[in-house]
This record gives sequence, structure tokens and C-alpha cells, in this order.
Amino acid sequence: MKEIIKHSGSVYGFEGAWSGFSEHIQQLNASKIFILTDTNTKKHCLSYFLAQSSISNAEIITIPAGEIAKNITTCLYVWESISRLGADRKSLLINLGGGVVTDLGGFVACTFQRGIRFINIPTSLLAMVDASVGGKNGVDLGTLKNQIGVIKNPELVVIDTHFLKTLPIEEIVSGQAEMIKHGFIHSEDYLNQSFLLNREDDSLTASLIWKSIEIKNQIITQDPNETGLRKVLNYGHTLGHAIESYCLESNTRRPLLHGEAIAIGMILATYLSAQIEGFPKDKLNNYSNKIVTIFPKHLFTLADIEQIINLLRFDKKNSHGKVHFVLLKDIGKYQTNCLVPENLIYDSFKFYELCSAD
Repeated sequence: MKEIIKHSGSVYGFEGAWSGFSEHIQQLNASKIFILTDTNTKKHCLSYFLAQSSISNAEIITIPAGEIAKNITTCLYVWESISRLGADRKSLLINLGGGVVTDLGGFVACTFQRGIRFINIPTSLLAMVDASVGGKNGVDLGTLKNQIGVIKNPELVVIDTHFLKTLPIEEIVSGQAEMIKHGFIHSEDYLNQSFLLNREDDSLTASLIWKSIEIKNQIITQDPNETGLRKVLNYGHTLGHAIESYCLESNTRRPLLHGEAIAIGMILATYLSAQIEGFPKDKLNNYSNKIVTIFPKHLFTLADIEQIINLLRFDKKNSHGKVHFVLLKDIGKYQTNCLVPENLIYDSFKFYELCSAD
């Protein structure tokens, strides 16, 4: 078993993870256990989780799958459900699912009766490498990503790559985007490794996931409340979240998976890094072309880009009316609170349009 100690809790992975989970459950001595699933994880993951965890007395609460359910209305349903089923302040909520379930479930737990304990069991690659560490819990405000939330760590997190076998390939690729992001902000060695993710190679997948978790945890430990360093984890997310929100509210475009939007955002951010911070242009071209090899391109009109730029004003890193970007001088060498001229944002979309798969 591998374990990463966080501020209040641990991330368990590999052999012995479930025995560690069971020991922790016994120590918590919860008055009542609730398991939050969505329709997908209830069908594909719940029976495996119950077998591994040996939990037999839990109440199951199920919400719709997908980003569309990540809102206060869904929270209200969960709050009312656990209240009706007898939850008290000594109850435990286990969130079994991807990023939507763990983000929303954590928020529900943090706010019910001013806070009950919760455990996250991430079942998607995205949730394992991103939502598993850092204690961010929250929901969207309409189509605006993660506008409502709190920071609080779960009791513990269990990483079990068995759950990845239940995922379609596009969900695996979506999670890979966050691993690539960790590479950009950490080292060229890990960046190159992140492109080698192979769902048929369990040991490689597990080692890459664990390295990604370690990279994020190193940053979180130094800045748990995102007052400075932690902002680097938003690399590619300023424009990526705006693109994701724009596509969610569009009547003519299909919604993008989080990783699809962040992949575009990373190319745009790397272009801006080259223009403003001197990021090497050979690396810009190399890694941008690698990204579009994995993630299909989505082209945007000038009208689209104008509306995406308009959405930037809702980014959580903003201050005093200014949009703050995370940019790179080189791989692993980052700058936070960067200001970007609007004309360069339009230019970055032109660059993205010209990127080609190797």
C-alpha cells in the first residue's frame, strides 16, 4: 500500500488500500453510512466497491451522471435524502464516482449540519489525478464552473485502478489532460511520460497516476488555500474553463468533457507563454501537436472566441477586475498572476487552429 499524508487524511493506493480503508471505517464508528453514486457508478462500480469494502449497512443515494447535475438543485436532493434517512453530525458520506460526484458530495458533506465526515472513492482517471487531492468541493453556478464551494479534505481517498476498466476511452483521455498539465508545471520528464498512458498496461497506468498525485500533493501541501503557489494547478484552465462553460451553454455545440476543454486551454496558454514569458517555441510546437494527436480539434469562430473571452471575467483567479493567467517560462518554470492582452488571446486561437497531429 502506498500512502500520501495530507493535511487531514490520506490517499491510499495499490495493495492493502482496502484493508486500510476498512480499518479507518472502524475507527470512525459512524452513526450511519451513506454512499453517493451517479447512475453510471451505481451500475458499474457499486457492487465492486461493496465487495472490497465489506460495507453492508449503507444507504445508497443516486444522482444523474454528468456535469449537468453538478448544481445546487442536486445538492438539495442529496441534503433532503440524507436528512430523511436519519443523518446526524456523526454520519459518514462516501462519494463513489468521478469528479462531479466527489466535488458535489464533498460540498454536501461540508455544509450538512455544518459539516459531516466524508470519504472519496474516485472512479474516473480525472478524479484520481485531480479531484483526489486538495480538498476542493463545490458545484457549478449555471454553466460557470465551480463557482460555489469550500476547501476541506476528506477523511481519506482510495485509488483503485480497477475502476478504470469501466470507463469508455474518451473518459480516460479526458483524465490524461490533467496528467499532461502536471507535466507542464513539474518537469519535461513527466510531461513526456504522461503522453505514454496506456490503459492496457496496468502497472504503467498506476505509476503515472501515483506520480501525478504526488506532484499535485507537493503543491497543495505548501499552499492548501490557494493563496499563491497552488494557482499553478490552474495551468490551461483559465481559457479551458471558459471554453467548457461556453460549450455547455451553446445550442449548436456538443458539451466538451473537462479534459477536452483543458487540452485546448493548455495549447492556448503555452502559446501565450511563448509570446509573453519566452517559453521555447520548439517545445510549444512539439507539445501542442502531441496534444492534438490525442484530443480532436474543435474550431471556433470569431464570435465564439468573443463570447469565450467574455466568460473569463468569472475565473476564480481574477482580482480587482483583472483576468490573471498562469504562464510558463519553460516546463516546470511558472509565473502566476500574468496579464494577457486580448489580441494575443485571439492569436492563440489562430495558433491552435494551425496545430496538426504528428
